Amino acid sequence: MAKRNQKIKISLLGGLNEIGKNMTMIEYKGDIVIIDCGLIFPEDEMLGIDIVIPDVSYLVKNKDKIKALLVTHGHEDHIGAIPYLLKKINVPIYTMKFTLGLIKLKIKEHNLSGVDLHEIQPRQKISLGAFDAEFIRVNHSIPDSCSIALHTDQGIIFHTGDFKIDFTPIDKNRVDLTSIAQIGSKGVICMLGESTNVELPGYTESESAVGTTLSNIFQAETENRIFVATFASNVHRLQQIIDAAYKNGRKVAVSGRSLANILAVASEFKYINIPEGTYIDLRDINKYQDNELVIITTGSQGEPLAALTRMSKMEHRQVEIKDGDVVIFSAHPIPGNEKLVSRVINALFERGAKVIYDSISEIHVSGHARQEELKLMLSLVKPKYFVPIHGERRHLIQHKKMAEKLGIPSENIFLMYNGDTLEIDRDIAQLGNRIQAGSIMVDGLGVGDVGNIVLRDRKHLSEDGLIVIVIPIDETENIQDKIEIISRGFVYVRESEKLMDEIKALTVETVKQCISKNNIDRVQIKNAVKENLKYYLFEKTKRDPMILPIIID
Repeated sequence: MAKRNQKIKISLLGGLNEIGKNMTMIEYKGDIVIIDCGLIFPEDEMLGIDIVIPDVSYLVKNKDKIKALLVTHGHEDHIGAIPYLLKKINVPIYTMKFTLGLIKLKIKEHNLSGVDLHEIQPRQKISLGAFDAEFIRVNHSIPDSCSIALHTDQGIIFHTGDFKIDFTPIDKNRVDLTSIAQIGSKGVICMLGESTNVELPGYTESESAVGTTLSNIFQAETENRIFVATFASNVHRLQQIIDAAYKNGRKVAVSGRSLANILAVASEFKYINIPEGTYIDLRDINKYQDNELVIITTGSQGEPLAALTRMSKMEHRQVEIKDGDVVIFSAHPIPGNEKLVSRVINALFERGAKVIYDSISEIHVSGHARQEELKLMLSLVKPKYFVPIHGERRHLIQHKKMAEKLGIPSENIFLMYNGDTLEIDRDIAQLGNRIQAGSIMVDGLGVGDVGNIVLRDRKHLSEDGLIVIVIPIDETENIQDKIEIISRGFVYVRESEKLMDEIKALTVETVKQCISKNNIDRVQIKNAVKENLKYYLFEKTKRDPMILPIIID
């Protein structure tokens, strides 16, 4: 029997009130298991930031308790932060074959070694201290996706991962509803359920529906090159593009490093079948007629450096969009990317391309469950307690309301924030002490060295520019020579000579006032110059540039 004072503690370090950065920590009897370790891409105001990863300070402090990192699938929002975690903690990783292949690519890219990797089969159980972990196959937009059941003597913790219920999946591997129902019958004390598509009624369409649409488009376009932009990780979509190309006598080339990497891993593990002679190098496309080519490319989200974006600007080294090319966007814009995608579409139209995007039915289907699938999952698992995860606040609240309609008491459903800790046992669940959680920004090789103050300065510079005042002062604390002014993003100096003279005059006056008051501390002189110029420039220009006084000998 489990002791009543031993509670299971569940904390999320990411994935709550946001789409991405998914990371869950479960602690029991002094043992910790982590589920997923993902990243999120920066928001618009995070100027210069490359990616955002979870704060793992709590895990670093408790690294001796960690038994494993379990990974549900290979999307960036679930594996993207793994290399950064491994640089702090050499934790064993357990996941299924395709996900493991993608993680190995990341480990190689970051020059890591000695990582303890384990390939897991569906339904396989592994013992991890106080937990027995079991991986259950589900459908998603990437192969080898799974839910995870953690068996404990208090009951089962069930983490759905990202999922949909697809009865006609491309790889024939259907969601294992039987095993999920069996787990539900054994007693699930708590379920953590993804909420991404909770706003959408009905069922998510089968991925196989896209294949029919692609095939119809390929059959109709008999004269020109076809470009298809899609997510690199959507291996099932890649397979359908290849199948449609082969069926219509076309060769397939890919543009984009992430696409090439995914295709290599998928081909190696036989998750994708490329008929012999179908795949060609992008450098060889000029050897074929336009009606013999399909080019799969990155850039479905309008990313500035992605292959399709560069093609639309005529900046790609090997491919130029020309009149008559057919470009298919086989992906919906992620919220926030609409303007970027629209910009690329407009540029493609300007080049004379025929663009097919999300106004065409069934050119893209989601990998996430809609309302009826989410209801089915809750009904099969039958959890005592429920935590909606993987969504913004509105998603979590609507998932809570759905669970209430299915009979789960409101007091047994917990809307949490990153860092909250839910403490549960057979009898009770309640929120406990918070742990450290948040966002760590990665900028180039710097991890966590850019914070709110730096971002604030970057925002200030981007909006109002910079003015540097170089003030020469001799050993007698008198101003010598001429003051030099450097302006970047504020005004053009050569066209603002009067303003520059007024700035110099005010600077000289301010420095002399400081010296006359025996205030010769150079930090105080710079602060006085900055303060006086700030008000003066705003009065004159209604602009607030960053002012940087520099005193030189």
